[in-house]
Amino acid sequence: MVEQDNEQKLVTDQMGRSIMVPLRPERIVSLVPSQTELLYDLGLAPRIAAQTIFCIHPEEQFHKALKVGGTKKLRMDTIRQLNPDLIIGNKEENERGQIAALAQEYPVWMSDIKTLEDALEMIRSIGNITGTQKAAEALTEQISLSFAKLSRKKKGKALYLIWQQPWMAAGKETFIDDIMQRAGFENAVQLARYPELSTEQICDMDVTHVFLSSEPFPFREEHVEALEKIMPHSKIQLVDGELFSWYGSRLLKSADYLSAL
Repeated sequence: MVEQDNEQKLVTDQMGRSIMVPLRPERIVSLVPSQTELLYDLGLAPRIAAQTIFCIHPEEQFHKALKVGGTKKLRMDTIRQLNPDLIIGNKEENERGQIAALAQEYPVWMSDIKTLEDALEMIRSIGNITGTQKAAEALTEQISLSFAKLSRKKKGKALYLIWQQPWMAAGKETFIDDIMQRAGFENAVQLARYPELSTEQICDMDVTHVFLSSEPFPFREEHVEALEKIMPHSKIQLVDGELFSWYGSRLLKSADYLSAL
């Protein structure tokens, strides 16, 4: 929904919140890595006032940009000094209390993404609120086309691990689950969100594939070797977590990567 006057417009974010935003925001603070990369790819570099320490793409801009802490541990004083006219965050990645506090003072637009369709809607919405509609629409068309070509041929049951000690996996109601299904993998975890699992539970799952994500835990070859010893009938492999879980412009690279799996 969009309503506007001469200087501002009323928009609705993906959490159903109504926010008045400037017709042309000039001091944008981005609190989510995948959405920060999207802003740069929409040509908004001169209007990005700050980003988090985890917003590592594009690399050149990462080194130049002012940082406002981590996604869940924001430096609130730094944000306030910037006096942003738009803050862009995400329901899952940012801490509720900090977002609520910022929303009392500034326009805060929040995404809530569990599917590819949600991601495409987010891209279009950010294009709308930043005045980059044409670029956003072109981007969503490219992403949609790349995923339309992706084969959904069944490839077996997979376990996607994001952490160890304790083991944590991507379950239902997550963006990763939706991406796995689009790549032809059945998610072995039927619990919602990111449940903790014991080693015994993992071994009992009888999966064809185990994906060890590069983020948030940096799995390495040594973890592959350790799991191969206890899960000899499963294919254990390191995967690029960004291409499974980043829901911005990095999705342009995801479909080809998933095909190679």
